[in-house]
Amino acid sequence: MAGHSKWANIQHRKGRQDARRGKVFTKLIKEITVAAKMGGGDLNANPRLRLAVDKAKGESMPKDNIENAIKRGTGQLEGVTYEEGRYEGYGIGGAAVMVDCLTDNKTRTVADVRHAFSKYGGNMGTDGCVAFQFKHCGQLMFAPGTDEDTLMEAALEAGAEDVVSNDDGSIEVLTGPWEFTTVKEALEKAGFTAEFGEVSMKPLNETVLAGDDAVRMQKLLDALEGLDDVQEVYTSAVLED
Repeated sequence: MAGHSKWANIQHRKGRQDARRGKVFTKLIKEITVAAKMGGGDLNANPRLRLAVDKAKGESMPKDNIENAIKRGTGQLEGVTYEEGRYEGYGIGGAAVMVDCLTDNKTRTVADVRHAFSKYGGNMGTDGCVAFQFKHCGQLMFAPGTDEDTLMEAALEAGAEDVVSNDDGSIEVLTGPWEFTTVKEALEKAGFTAEFGEVSMKPLNETVLAGDDAVRMQKLLDALEGLDDVQEVYTSAVLED
């Protein structure tokens, strides 16, 4: 999209995620536990669990932590029971925001999310108010200068849904959410390593914010991401320097 750097924005997001690594293990253990509870402990038969375990391994989580989280999910070990919750609303400039949570107390969680929205200039909305503005998919981002034709051929052969070339030269490979790991591994075998990759809720349209609006939006996102029950925050906002 003209007018802002997709590559710079991805690097900014990656840097912020790295800065929050202290909370990563806690979030991943919750996700593995819930995925195992919902779909069983077999990685081959449970794509959500496989994705969570692959992500945990990518963060160098010890094997014992992963196995114990699976056992808690399947009932082999005692543990806290988590419920999923998704809360939707609007940030600065009407930017769409979705907040995915895993919690043992939904009353507490919804109050915390609502407070963060209102304190930092957003508005919490009703279920479904912004969900239609996002697509659940896998995203792999490759640096400017990557051989587009060869990457596209390899990606489509591996089962990717689309390959998008951005104005700044970066290239995005989009996959189905459960095909993400398969496509990523196939591209690595073909010699393409993504600079950034995740299964996410990709906004179908973006709201570009700059100056004070971008600062205010970042404060809202930080407040939401800082809540203990929050797993992921998705937004249509693109923050320019």
